[in-house]
Amino acid sequence: MGDHCRRPGGTGRLAGLRSPFYGLPRPAFASGAPATFAATCPHRPAGRSHAHRNRRRGTIMSFNASPRSECGHPVSRAAARRVAAIAFAAQGACVAAVYTTVPAVTERLGMAPLLTTALMVAVALTAGGGSFLGLAAIRRAGPVATTRGAMAAAAVALLLIGWAPGQAAAVCAYVLFGLAVGALDVGVNTRAAEVERAYGRSVFGSFYTAWSAGGVVAALLTAGVARLGWPVAGGLALQAGIVLLLVAVMRTHALPAPRTLADAGQPSPGRRPWVRLLPFGLVLLVVYVIDSTVSAWSSVYLRQTLAASLTVAPLAYAAYQAGTVIGRAAADRLVQNLGAPTVVRGAALLAGSALAALAAAPSWPFAVLAAGAVGLGASVLAPLCLASAARLSPTAAEAVLARLNLFNYVGVVTGGAVSGLLGSTGHFRLAYAVPAALAVLVPAAARHFTRPSNPVRREIVPEAL
Repeated sequence: MGDHCRRPGGTGRLAGLRSPFYGLPRPAFASGAPATFAATCPHRPAGRSHAHRNRRRGTIMSFNASPRSECGHPVSRAAARRVAAIAFAAQGACVAAVYTTVPAVTERLGMAPLLTTALMVAVALTAGGGSFLGLAAIRRAGPVATTRGAMAAAAVALLLIGWAPGQAAAVCAYVLFGLAVGALDVGVNTRAAEVERAYGRSVFGSFYTAWSAGGVVAALLTAGVARLGWPVAGGLALQAGIVLLLVAVMRTHALPAPRTLADAGQPSPGRRPWVRLLPFGLVLLVVYVIDSTVSAWSSVYLRQTLAASLTVAPLAYAAYQAGTVIGRAAADRLVQNLGAPTVVRGAALLAGSALAALAAAPSWPFAVLAAGAVGLGASVLAPLCLASAARLSPTAAEAVLARLNLFNYVGVVTGGAVSGLLGSTGHFRLAYAVPAALAVLVPAAARHFTRPSNPVRREIVPEAL
């Protein structure tokens, strides 16, 4: 809490006085009027909630033994963070389930290599469109409801991919998956930006740690199912069921608002938001060229170039995601201790070196280790990009992130298409050498990265004396 207590908009005898109840937990007043605090409700779109209008009028919501927002959701910063982490883990599991089953799906349906490449590009393109569908849904229903709906749609797409009777049905299922993942991407990142703003310190990395952990579990499930001899449809059905279970356990929690949006004092992207987004967009593009090259094609690379079995092929993706878990788990602490620019420069150097090693891998065990090192370096760049970009306009973070996602999917398309084309002609090693060269460009944009500022908290004040 702050050091001084003011009634919002007050000019009388209470203005500028320290509350006599300062420091007391959840005070009850003799007059019966409750203590108050501000809260935001994730069920309502930002800027349109009753809580926001009440804050502008100076009316703040009740603070009692079980605080709730105006739309009835419990107010808990920690619980909101846990739910957001669950959503990130589900997204990571969905993406991993699709990427690690590409060899099995293409072999079952007899897809040509060029068709497989076109499918991965189509997923990225439709995900770009899905991000704007997600933006519209967030403005209408809020980020949590959007996230739940997108997760359910992604689970349905996994089922359809696994049970597709032919190539046309599989293409439709992959398109649905792209739309769902795009909407999910905007939903989870918008919610993560809200949670980080409530904490006032770097926590974005922890959400992407959950994303990577979900990817590791899904990749290991794919390998385990293949080891047991299950068909790909059974494995994808299992993973879809896990995602639907996560949807069922998600709950909505409101976040305490540390200050009014009008007094936030945060920078705005101004009239030319694309100019201020450009440094983050270019870094995100490079990151997703790297990510799509490793994620979408590492299993195929091990299978075709390094002669690995179907059981071993998913291990490069699992190692990559394991590296991202370690990197992202350390990201928030590194940012607090070293600063975001230093972390970005070091991560880019590590990612570029590891990609060069992956391109020159003499055998699949060496490739698996190199993929893990790529994940360790590249993993911290995306969350730091998204967090810094969201701070350009905290009151419209969903719009900023939807625009930034375009760079994400351009990178996915570029990386997936180029590496797929090179791989289909037998040059997968060159496909990993190209993003290694691109990683050298990332440190030039490092100075634009920032860390969150501490929130300014309100004092608890009586409604009336």
